Amino acid sequence: MSTDTRVITAHVPLGLADKVEAMAARLERSRGWVMKQALAAWVDQEEERHRLTLLALDDVDAGRVIDAAAIQAWAQSLSTDSPLPPPAA
Repeated sequence: MSTDTRVITAHVPLGLADKVEAMAARLERSRGWVMKQALAAWVDQEEERHRLTLLALDDVDAGRVIDAAAIQAWAQSLSTDSPLPPPAA
């Protein structure tokens, strides 16, 4: 792991800062450690969201889509005695 670091400053609402401080105390870690963990998790989540968005756009470009009316009809049928099978692309 690289020891190179950069300071990033952010203004956060007082309530959020209080929660970070409380969590750091409970975990017996520094506020900086808590913030690094939170930021890393958020970046990972956003990278995954971006990856999934690109996959979805590839599906659209390839015509692998399901008509919204078919989805709605299927969803509405789920509360009936004879639900429809899930629509397929």
